[in-house]
Amino acid sequence: MISVIIPTLNAAPVIGPTLGSLSPAILDPVLSEVIISDGGSTDDIEDIAEATGAKFVTGKASRGRQLAAGADVARGEWFLFLHADTRLSEDWVEVALRHISGGAQKAGWFRLAFDASGGAARFVAAWANLRSRWLGLPYGDQALLIHRSLYRNAGGFPDQPLMEDVALARALGRRRLVGLGAVATTSAEKYLRQGWVWRGMRNLTYLARYFLGVSLETLAAAYRR
Repeated sequence: MISVIIPTLNAAPVIGPTLGSLSPAILDPVLSEVIISDGGSTDDIEDIAEATGAKFVTGKASRGRQLAAGADVARGEWFLFLHADTRLSEDWVEVALRHISGGAQKAGWFRLAFDASGGAARFVAAWANLRSRWLGLPYGDQALLIHRSLYRNAGGFPDQPLMEDVALARALGRRRLVGLGAVATTSAEKYLRQGWVWRGMRNLTYLARYFLGVSLETLAAAYRR
């Protein structure tokens, strides 16, 4: 029923908990397959895919392109796009089935949390969840559960160097996005390394510049720096 699609780039050290969080689906006829869509890693991610029975596809490093490549080979009627450093709460299968039973008209995003304690982590996660609910702009680290027909009709993930999650969310529109009750806990490593305020302001700046029409090439070059 569900194809889980995970984009990776040298993600072998962090993907273990992500794959482990999918285990509740083993007890139900829910999980069709896990697809690891790699961007040319130099670690042992292909060996991990083989050891866990995941389908492995590879191509040029670009998260949008990798997500689209995973969807292109997926067999499930529903796609669950999941970042390699994000794990789902234990109740995700129950929540996903409840969403699926409501039909294919809406895509579902998960409530964000960080694997870090403190007020800053809670504040940033709360803002992300409010942004998703009010503006219809969930990010990729919140995961996305979507029927293949809705995904195709929205144009799928575009082949662009960043903001692929925002592009798909805008194509879907707020009315076709709904928050799910389960939690996606993602890595706080970049926030801890760069600072919660700096990283948060940086993300908001990129989002604003994207909406103002700054070219993706310019944004990608600045992001890499």
